[in-house]
Amino acid sequence: MEPWILIAVAAAAFQTLRFMMQKSLSMGPVSAGGATLARFFYGAPFACALAAGYLAWRGVAWPELSAVFWAYAMVGGLAQILATLFVVLIFAERNFAVGITFKKTEVIQTAIIGFVVLGDRVSLFGFLAILIGLLGVLVLSDPPQSDMRGWRRFANRAAGLGLASGAFFAVSAVGYRGATLEVAGGDAFMRAAVTLAVVTVAQSLAMMAWLALREPGEVARVWAARKTAIWIGVTSMAGSISWFTAFAMQNAAYVFAVGQVEVIFSLFASVLFFKERIAGREMVGITLLTASIVVLVALG
Repeated sequence: MEPWILIAVAAAAFQTLRFMMQKSLSMGPVSAGGATLARFFYGAPFACALAAGYLAWRGVAWPELSAVFWAYAMVGGLAQILATLFVVLIFAERNFAVGITFKKTEVIQTAIIGFVVLGDRVSLFGFLAILIGLLGVLVLSDPPQSDMRGWRRFANRAAGLGLASGAFFAVSAVGYRGATLEVAGGDAFMRAAVTLAVVTVAQSLAMMAWLALREPGEVARVWAARKTAIWIGVTSMAGSISWFTAFAMQNAAYVFAVGQVEVIFSLFASVLFFKERIAGREMVGITLLTASIVVLVALG
């Protein structure tokens, strides 16, 4: 098995843990914006320490970063902030497993954006997997106990938030892959660590400024919740360095395709930790999305 596949699975596991803690935090002392800040604010110190430590261990200097790198990194960072915020908002609309599955539309959208921006291609079987995944998303976006008929059944707030989060995650993934490819020299892990450190610092500063203007006092509440929020930072850093390393090694669409194993992880989390029930129709949608992973990995 290729290393990037194992790295993507690890990224999905860490991300599931982080979203579980973000959901709990957003349902308690902080807002959705505060839970989003917690990810970057508490992850940035760990990311910077990791990058500095790895460069020192390798005995190399901080690499020069081009204007193209900064463009990819900043666009990716902004898109990730918006995507994370939308995911936290999804939790208030549908249960945990379905919220995460909505987010997995990122696979479909990353394939398109990656081709347009970076020229990354997927195979014929890859497009077949995309269609299977799209069907799964349509099934999941049908709200329970709805009196609506036809396509109006898919025009609901949860579906809109899910598709928006997937689009922004797709933009961020392509941006991060582009940024890691612009870091001169070094192995995939070094390029990922440098990119992650730059992005998380920028995201923390941007989110703190935005919350200071829009939600006065929220930054203080995030700091007050540090005993819980710091673990969001730890799992965020672990997941992000895994994603970034995989992006440095492989097409972002394929990385996200393998990362859909997160759907299975989130299903267990939904039932075991949040005591939520999964409807039969939702299981069909999750199964379809899981099948799309198998097709992409085995035949894509």
